[in-house]
Amino acid sequence: MAKGSGGAKGGGAHGVPEAYLPAANQEGADGELARSSENEQGKKRNLHYPPAPEPLPFGVPDNHTHLDFRDGLVNVSVAQALDAANAVGVPGVIQVGCDVESSEFAVRAASEDRRVLAAVAIHPNDAADLAASGGLDAAIARIEALAGHERVRAVGETGLDYFRTGPEGRPAQEASFREHIRIARENGKALQIHDRDAHLDVVRVLESEELPEHVVFHCFSGDAALAEICNANGWFLSFSGTVTFKNSLDLREALSVARPELVLVETDAPYLTPHPYRGRPNASYLIPQTVRFMADHVDVELEEYCRTLAENTQRAYGAF
Repeated sequence: MAKGSGGAKGGGAHGVPEAYLPAANQEGADGELARSSENEQGKKRNLHYPPAPEPLPFGVPDNHTHLDFRDGLVNVSVAQALDAANAVGVPGVIQVGCDVESSEFAVRAASEDRRVLAAVAIHPNDAADLAASGGLDAAIARIEALAGHERVRAVGETGLDYFRTGPEGRPAQEASFREHIRIARENGKALQIHDRDAHLDVVRVLESEELPEHVVFHCFSGDAALAEICNANGWFLSFSGTVTFKNSLDLREALSVARPELVLVETDAPYLTPHPYRGRPNASYLIPQTVRFMADHVDVELEEYCRTLAENTQRAYGAF
């Protein structure tokens, strides 16, 4: 265990933030859940948010979250989500767009709350669908218009997804990816990569394009070999709660070899809740759970590790 980590791998020393308690907001305003109470295997999910972990000794931002995506039993406002995160040492977040609507939400949120920065994009799966319906060019044009906003610091999440889109949609994904790279480069923004089951082609596209200064592999899902490619190119590796999963040996090997100055941390909330709360709703206040695990894994003192992550985040996205 890393010296000074407080011995809190499992967290749970604090109660659930009030805004995330069903008693405070039973079934929210619309009575609907963003996701089913069953997971993809048909097993029942626990829809209650986990307890807040012990606060971090130095603030670490969540560099990828979706505050507009609802999960669990309650609706939580941007301000409430940030207040809960601030209480445990998460000073700010990058709010990430996946389509025009969520990208516009990201810009509004970042304009209204200085603890939020925005990323805007068309998700690769949406790119394939929009291409099929004839709407991709217009959607990308809107993203390009949003990318010039001062509070937008990244173009993403963009990239390739071969898990949910079949071969027929892949040319559209790649064309969209290349357009997003251009938009990021021309606007001086970081590029946030979505890479699912497409490592080789993502690297191929990146190596064939003139890139912006900063490239981030959001929710890094590769192994040590891909981490070494990122090291060689100076691309950031952003680890989510998946690195804490018991079966994620490849991710932990990647974390072990990643250059410390290229490592970031994220939630991808409301998804990918870290162990031992896997499957339950996620939120930015759970960043300390993943940070402690990562610090322990690489055997770095917790406050030192937090400072490195915070410095890396500011280098990628600028100051809040």
